Amino acid sequence: MNFTIQHSDTKSSARTGVIETAHGIIETPIFMPVGTAGAVKALHIKNVREDVKAQIILGNTYHLYLRPGLEVLQQAGGLHKFNGWEKPILTDSGGFQVFSLSHKRKIKPEEGVWFQSHIDGSRHLFSPEKVMDIQRIIGADIVMAFDECTPYPCEYEYAKNSMKITHQWLARCCAHFDATEPLYGYAQTLFPIVQGSVFKDLRVQSAEFIAAQNREGNAIGGVSVGEPIELMYEMTDICCQILPKEKPRYLMGVGTPANILESLAMGVDMFDCVMPTRNGRNGMIFTWDGIMNMRNEKWKYDFTSIDIQSDLFADREYTRAYLRHLYVAEEMLGPMIGSIHNLHFYLDLVTTARKKIQEGTFASWKAEVLPRISQRL
Repeated sequence: MNFTIQHSDTKSSARTGVIETAHGIIETPIFMPVGTAGAVKALHIKNVREDVKAQIILGNTYHLYLRPGLEVLQQAGGLHKFNGWEKPILTDSGGFQVFSLSHKRKIKPEEGVWFQSHIDGSRHLFSPEKVMDIQRIIGADIVMAFDECTPYPCEYEYAKNSMKITHQWLARCCAHFDATEPLYGYAQTLFPIVQGSVFKDLRVQSAEFIAAQNREGNAIGGVSVGEPIELMYEMTDICCQILPKEKPRYLMGVGTPANILESLAMGVDMFDCVMPTRNGRNGMIFTWDGIMNMRNEKWKYDFTSIDIQSDLFADREYTRAYLRHLYVAEEMLGPMIGSIHNLHFYLDLVTTARKKIQEGTFASWKAEVLPRISQRL
């Protein structure tokens, strides 16, 4: 993987760049739709490629390991061939899901984590080495190190011990990843993850440790887990100040359109979040003029297009009144339109931000657009 910085904003740390992978180029800043189990919820691959215009999607190690399972994925030739997505894929290591979804988990630092599947209660072990092997089989272009994502709030000593375990596991991930070969004939890249909860000294220690590993890219984890937004921004900024500028920075699980623009200004290059699809399924629509709750009565007789500023076919073909009707009537088309719309908006947001950075107007544009996109309509 190669990363080239193309433009840097003079009034912030925002920048544009290009990531080159075996499955194509990614222009940064970029938002990555979440396809947890190998599919972006409610969307066909054609929607993701042509309507959303996604350049890279995510898969999840935990979920894909449990279903469809490694044997299916390997016989298919990896996730790219299994789901028909020909562009880059990033896989989360499953660390967050092990701690948030599984039952009766038990951390044994020298082994990994024993857990019970949330599906059928079967018992499994995720070690750093096994997680690397699983992601080799999935065949993602960018794979994530196995870490422990601390909850919020947590005690300082818990966060410190968790960070140490994450660092120990990272060393094992790197060693095993470097000692193994890709299964499908193309290169893969490993990103380590900064942890440390909301404690400044731990974040500094972790970011310095991660930077010292000299991998091809780095991730910031453990934020957007319930902490106040001010703390999320503070921890993100601390990490961005330490992580090397010449390598892409990936902020995991963030967030709202405003979160993305603020974090982008700190120097973040890559984002993912379930918010656009999850909120889209529930009737919350993000637009350049603000946020619409499509279940509200106020849209019942609004026969204007969903979003006249959008070039998405659904936004121009369907009215707000009709979309509200779909949600109220619980027709599946409603969540589909909402999901496509929100992902299209998120990609439009980062694409527009990229243009503004290139033009040298990012800071003033951000100040103007933030209040507008954050208001409730």
